[in-house]
Amino acid sequence: MRTYYGRPVLKEPEWTWEVPWYLFTGGLAGASSGLALVARLAGRDDLMHRARLVAGAGVAVSPVLLIMDLGRPRRFYNMLRVFKPTSAMNMGSWLLSVYGTVAGATAVLGVLGRFPRLQVLLDGAAGVLGLPFATYTAVLLSDSSIPVWQEARGHLPFVFAASAGASAGAASVLLAPAGHEGPARRLTLVAAAAELTAHQAMTRRLAALGEPYEQGDGGRYAKAAKSCTAAGAVLVAAGRHRRWASMAGATLVLAGAICERWAVFRAGFQSAADPTYAVADQRRRLGLA
Repeated sequence: MRTYYGRPVLKEPEWTWEVPWYLFTGGLAGASSGLALVARLAGRDDLMHRARLVAGAGVAVSPVLLIMDLGRPRRFYNMLRVFKPTSAMNMGSWLLSVYGTVAGATAVLGVLGRFPRLQVLLDGAAGVLGLPFATYTAVLLSDSSIPVWQEARGHLPFVFAASAGASAGAASVLLAPAGHEGPARRLTLVAAAAELTAHQAMTRRLAALGEPYEQGDGGRYAKAAKSCTAAGAVLVAAGRHRRWASMAGATLVLAGAICERWAVFRAGFQSAADPTYAVADQRRRLGLA
């Protein structure tokens, strides 16, 4: 594909390694808050407390990763000077600030055992805010000119949501006492199956634009994500009476969720670097028009 003096049509993102880890920790925290709320409503206090801790750890790490990528803390603060619903990054900053405060507070109060009525309100707020927090990053990526992200805007949020649910369930399986991980195991299995299905649907929708998920770094991470998630789900399913299998399977599912974020991240760089994905798609659109 010929371009102007052989230069790329699009500029590669300037994001660094902190971003895919932020995508993972944010999804893990948001889905864990949703799991904690469901556990509270179901009367499973043991699962609720552990899901809270996972969410609290996730929201403690996420701002650090985001600020490290931005380079200066002031840049994050400046995002909160306006409220712009049409900007995914601005909405994400507000979500991180509000949800992070609520999820962190309920985790701390749960450990201290103070203000039980306030904990009920905070659990509800964290559960409601956690779901959009787990998926807003998919909207942020889709709202760009990177072909492999922009064209996947109808599927990427489902991939992130399913991956976040699988990682939240897997983390709770690891932390739950033996014999009490049943709900977390079921969430892990359902979400892992949904993640594999959503990723397959996304790449099928992308067609030729989805090649970065089959080649280079993006392809390697995508294959690792599928393998880890599928193998982990099998072990979690077989680990009902085998604690070691549940632990190993949950670890693999978490690794699969991490690789999924890295696959999406690296596929975007490959899609921007190769002008074929941008120019060929534009010509296809002109032909259809």
